[in-house]
Amino acid sequence: MQHILAAAVNLNHPGHYVHWGFIQISVANLVVIGLMLLTFVLALVLPFPHSRAAAPSKVPTQPERGRDPQAGGQS
Repeated sequence: MQHILAAAVNLNHPGHYVHWGFIQISVANLVVIGLMLLTFVLALVLPFPHSRAAAPSKVPTQPERGRDPQAGGQS
């Protein structure tokens, strides 16, 4: 039963770190940050899925001048 619960990766060794000036970050955290940035950029660049068959309707936002919208189109 213990082998089933074992991690897929051997975690019995020190972590690997990237040193850049005064910045020190583990490789695992750097990979996670990189994937998050990639997801964010893709969300900005890729188009949002929508139906191309549905054309936008041209509904006037304000009634025409001189016409009463309650009159049902009769002047």
